[in-house]
Amino acid sequence: MVPSVLIVDDEKHTREGLQQALADTYDVSLAANADEAFNLMEAQPFDVIITDLRMPGKSGLKVIDKALALPNHPAVLMMTAYGNIETAVEAMKRGAVDFLAKPVNIERLEVLIQRALKTKTLEVEVKQLNERLDEKFSFEGIIGTSSKLKEVIDRVKLVAPSRATILIEGESGTGKELIAQAIHQASPRSRAPFIAVHCASLSENLLESELFGHERGAFTGATERRIGRFESADGGTLFLDEIGEISASTQVKLLRFLETKGIERVGGSKPIQLDVRLVAATNRNLEQLVREGKFREDLFFRLNVVRILLPPLRDRPEDAPLLLAHYLKQFSAENQLPPLGLAPGALQTLQAYAWPGNIRELRNFCENAVVLHHGGTLSEYDLDPKYRGEPAPAPGGAGAAAAPLVNSLSVEENEKRLLREALIKARGNRSKAADLMGISRRTLHRKLAQWPESDVTDK
Repeated sequence: MVPSVLIVDDEKHTREGLQQALADTYDVSLAANADEAFNLMEAQPFDVIITDLRMPGKSGLKVIDKALALPNHPAVLMMTAYGNIETAVEAMKRGAVDFLAKPVNIERLEVLIQRALKTKTLEVEVKQLNERLDEKFSFEGIIGTSSKLKEVIDRVKLVAPSRATILIEGESGTGKELIAQAIHQASPRSRAPFIAVHCASLSENLLESELFGHERGAFTGATERRIGRFESADGGTLFLDEIGEISASTQVKLLRFLETKGIERVGGSKPIQLDVRLVAATNRNLEQLVREGKFREDLFFRLNVVRILLPPLRDRPEDAPLLLAHYLKQFSAENQLPPLGLAPGALQTLQAYAWPGNIRELRNFCENAVVLHHGGTLSEYDLDPKYRGEPAPAPGGAGAAAAPLVNSLSVEENEKRLLREALIKARGNRSKAADLMGISRRTLHRKLAQWPESDVTDK
């Protein structure tokens, strides 16, 4: 698409001369004064505006103000025969990207237009990136409507604008890093870095160097100075996941930072003051670790200024359908596959499942289902037996003899369970289910008619 340029100048020969010089490369429009320029700007968007400073009526500074007030504003270049430092400074303060004097050097003008277009493109990309980040890590990106999740979100909204240190607790896979990112995005630090460190994945020496950096020669192999994650997060947020796994020496250094807001690189002696908001997370009981002497009590109190407890997915089953729908849609789109839906029986079964791996396990289930099924609808009979609370099939395949159901249930309840198991193994095919039970299809239909179908299919 050809970039559009608006030239605003009260001198006819100047604006027409510039139009002639630029017309081969750009879609050029002309305005003889500020009011004409305002009308054109309201009628169509422009990529670049080149405006004279001194004109009858409103000046070029008013053109800058009007242009930069537009939602998708153009880049603006100021030109004048009365150029001076004060004028240039004022134009740049108003938002002009550059300034040039008359008579205009066409080669320099073309260079400035290209620079202005590049600046505008970068501004749009940054805006889009920030919008995507806000969408991904905003509260709307935390999926669920349960009261327990709402309590977490309300607490996050309350503490995010503060400078307080936050401790997030919850089982593995509950979304602790997502909550930390949401805290960062809702804070005044949202445009500064968010740095995440998974403490359990690094050895003691590597973790200290990773967090605090090191000086050249601090240890064997330290051939140059390295900036650590604390310094990289200056002005922003540092997220320390699995904080319960850090060593005693790292605990001391972390405590010192929380007390002084300063660090020292490994092998260094010069304190470095930093503005970093700390958010820590753990799936362990830190109070129990304190009692066992494995975690410093003073550090625990420093970390535990604000505590956020994430509930496991089994405690908010009403959120499972929303999460399933979200991830099935996401992975279908990512893999360019048709949408995969869930039949009512499958949805009911998955909602009743405990999800010991929490959201991480649910997410993996959705990706696996999308890749293997390539669209359509997933029925209860397509699910792995574990989601129905049943043991995996015994070695020997489908032909292996089924173990008898021996329990204290009534004959009728056992019969219902056998019938349900046969229907599942037959993937809903009633003739096959009858064969598996060793009864006729007519008998199977009679039994299904005898009991409400939900007694057989929904438990």
